[in-house]
Amino acid sequence: MTAVKQISVFLENRKGSLAAVCSLIGSNGINILALSIVEKDNFGVCRMVFSSTEKAVGILKKRGYTVRVQDVLVVRVPDRPSGLAEVLEVVEKEDISVEYLYSFAKSDQGSARLVFRLSDAERAETALREKGMEILSIPQTEE
Repeated sequence: MTAVKQISVFLENRKGSLAAVCSLIGSNGINILALSIVEKDNFGVCRMVFSSTEKAVGILKKRGYTVRVQDVLVVRVPDRPSGLAEVLEVVEKEDISVEYLYSFAKSDQGSARLVFRLSDAERAETALREKGMEILSIPQTEE
């Protein structure tokens, strides 16, 4: 499977907590490629894809953050009406649930990169590739 490592960081729901994480990551030469935040009562879950996953995990843990690493799929989705719908139809036909999705900060000309957390990513990848859809890997920078 062409899985990409996503890091979930649990943050207090207070002013400056996201800025602190982004500053910490950036000051260590790591690029945030994709980011999503979900608010839950007094905390937030910040999901991120990095240019250097292992280095980011080490830095965040060393600073006391609670971190979880998960596999996600990154799919190139046509940037046109029904582009996302076509991807979702393939996944639905396979009876696979989309747990969540979010987009990359940078997209390609004519397409977007979307991060998918799916109930069965391996089967989804096979089905999407069979329909000619592109699954992306994320090159990691050296530690």
